[in-house]
Amino acid sequence: MRRHRVRSASLGCSLVVAALTLSACGLTSNNGSGTSGSKAATATSAQDLGGMDALIAAAKKEGKLNAIALPRDWANYGEIIDTFEKKYGIKVEVENPDASSQDEITAVASRKGQDRSPDVIDVGRAFAISGAQQDLLAPYRVRSFDQIPRTQKDAKARWYNDFGGYVSIGCDAARVKKCPKSFAELLDPQYKGQVALTGNPTKSGSAFGAVYAAALANQGSFDSIKPGLDFFARLKKTGNFNPVESTPATIQKGETPISVTWDYLNAGYVDQLRTKGVDWKVSVPTNGMYAEYYSQAIVKWAPHPAAARLWQEFLYSPEGQNLWLKGHARPVLMPAMHKAGTLDANAAAALPKAPGNATAAFPTEDQISKGKQAVVQGWAQAVAE
Repeated sequence: MRRHRVRSASLGCSLVVAALTLSACGLTSNNGSGTSGSKAATATSAQDLGGMDALIAAAKKEGKLNAIALPRDWANYGEIIDTFEKKYGIKVEVENPDASSQDEITAVASRKGQDRSPDVIDVGRAFAISGAQQDLLAPYRVRSFDQIPRTQKDAKARWYNDFGGYVSIGCDAARVKKCPKSFAELLDPQYKGQVALTGNPTKSGSAFGAVYAAALANQGSFDSIKPGLDFFARLKKTGNFNPVESTPATIQKGETPISVTWDYLNAGYVDQLRTKGVDWKVSVPTNGMYAEYYSQAIVKWAPHPAAARLWQEFLYSPEGQNLWLKGHARPVLMPAMHKAGTLDANAAAALPKAPGNATAAFPTEDQISKGKQAVVQGWAQAVAE
């Protein structure tokens, strides 16, 4: 779900989701084949390879990690990638940073046995669940697996949540007379043509979250996302819905002065856009509070299986989790790290504030799967695409 993880609806190397027609995208062959590669490919923990030192050695021998859809300005991924490369001497090649979660799943499904297959994916939770159901993902327990809340991981360790936040409303205060702070306000005629999402919710995790939040703001529930679709149908009817995919570039140009997306993205835009002369404001709506995490997973046929597993170990270490926190995102291990004293307190204090003392609740796997199906079936009709 990214030019900031909005992730656009199509892959730049001529990927058509339905047809699965993929040409070479420039990802090169790996050197992770052979005995060590085979052993890493079936490892369900670092211990299966003889411990972390052995895993690090095997990953360094492979020397490369194939990633996809990781924009450098999304939740501090630029610094995360740079730190991993420097720490381990492993090159991280990111294919099409602006791809959608669905694009990631499609790339994995269509490249089985190919050296250019992604090694790892970071997708909206609904897409992680779908990937597991399609048997695309390899089970692997990072060392901190037991510290991840039960509701934030797959029982078989095929995916686990990584970082998340609340759906928020971002607004260019110089172009919008009064910045909206609720979904109800977004229907005001003064916002004609101004309200955008960060992609198509049938493919983008961030946009899917916006539909779920709109549902909760309009008498919907985790079991009923249809009110969210109805809301965007009304938004389109009033002329307020803007189909342009919101990015920092479109915001700077004035094309998408109001953007509904995760709070950590909008919070990151504040500093990023200030240097461009944009006064970007962020509000977590008091109605329709919806929080969700993205999910990490290792591809079952990852061409660099040791590097893929080491990447996960790094991301779920205090170092990796604090780097996401530095990017205004709430890492899944935040409660455990706070208790252990390993949390970056300054970065935690800088997080966007949710209204009141609300405690986030999360839909179940079944609710997300049904919600995704409803959006796939109803979005085009709702906004008359």
